[in-house]
Amino acid sequence: QVQLVESGGGLVQAGGSLRLSCAASGHTFSSYSTGWFRQAPGKERKFVAAITWRGDNTNYADFVKGRFTISRDNSKNTVYLQMNNLLPEDTAVYYCAATMAPFDLRVQDEREYDYWGQGTQVTVSS
Repeated sequence: QVQLVESGGGLVQAGGSLRLSCAASGHTFSSYSTGWFRQAPGKERKFVAAITWRGDNTNYADFVKGRFTISRDNSKNTVYLQMNNLLPEDTAVYYCAATMAPFDLRVQDEREYDYWGQGTQVTVSS
């Protein structure tokens, strides 16, 4: 019922920046929280950041805190992930996901999310 389309990935040198976008369509007027996850080749998918429907609360993984910023613009049905000071270990496929669950520590668990985007590749060169 909800479709998520990600964009903004690409190739960037270490220390550079990228801004990912996640545009939602379908049943977008229901309240939901949105998270970003990433998966590197051969590794498990890991939580990156999440934001409430109203944008009044956020949560970040320790390894991106201070470098990445999640935000949303509900007038555009879009969630953003601003990534600064990128490192080679940030290289991964980045996914956005949406959940109707309450915003608590479970937002870090991918099993709590109902809808997923197709992913966008981020590659950081050294």
